[in-house]
Amino acid sequence: MMYETLHFDLDGQIGTLTLDVPGKLNAHTIQMRAELLHFWRERQNNEEECRVIIMTGKGKAFCAGGDIEEIDDPNTPVYKQTPEQRYIDQDKISEVILLMRRAPQPIIGAVHGWAVGGGFSLALACDLRVADPTTKFIASYINIGLTGTDMGGSFHFPRQVPLAIANEYLLTGETMDAETAYRWGLVNYLVPEGELMAKARELAEKMVQKSVLGLRMTKEVIGQNIGAASLETAIYLENRNQVLCLGSRPIANPFKKKGKG
Repeated sequence: MMYETLHFDLDGQIGTLTLDVPGKLNAHTIQMRAELLHFWRERQNNEEECRVIIMTGKGKAFCAGGDIEEIDDPNTPVYKQTPEQRYIDQDKISEVILLMRRAPQPIIGAVHGWAVGGGFSLALACDLRVADPTTKFIASYINIGLTGTDMGGSFHFPRQVPLAIANEYLLTGETMDAETAYRWGLVNYLVPEGELMAKARELAEKMVQKSVLGLRMTKEVIGQNIGAASLETAIYLENRNQVLCLGSRPIANPFKKKGKG
């Protein structure tokens, strides 16, 4: 499938997915939602070809959320949707978040500029985040008369920062700048402008050195155990995955001295 709003580049075993509508700050339209669905569905079982994915935005922003012009223009199909049609559309964009969780590849968000509304939710759905000083996160839904949470935000955000901090930003719709996001652990690294993709690539290179199954199972068990009902449940899943990995390939000894040469 040829994409109009996305660009995907595979360099070795590291893929880079770029939201590619810079003129609209990469706001997600019906077209982008359809393409994101297709892209993440295609990623579900090809981790040997593409081991890690870096997700970023072209131009001055990561993603400015939903395209307000498309939503508010009486001449667009979106504006004329019935509640039933809107629910179907909402379900589709939310499926993108679920597919990102299920994807076997770790996803590194290289976030710069605005990450607003749905763009904020896409950033939250990444496994790691790298930001630069231009980055601004906003759960903006509540600022336009909607609920403060969407696309998994009420699940991800309180698990990535303290609950009281998540509550504050979800209920007020205030902007979280890059320094604050780094201080609260929402982003793993805060790098100078111009170094965002290099840092994301550095992290990805470390990951592709690991075994295919080990990387996939690690992401899977983290995702499952975020909501584990008990320690016993978490350990059960860890044990299953560890045995599968033990049987899949010889185990390298990281402490073995390298020979001279």
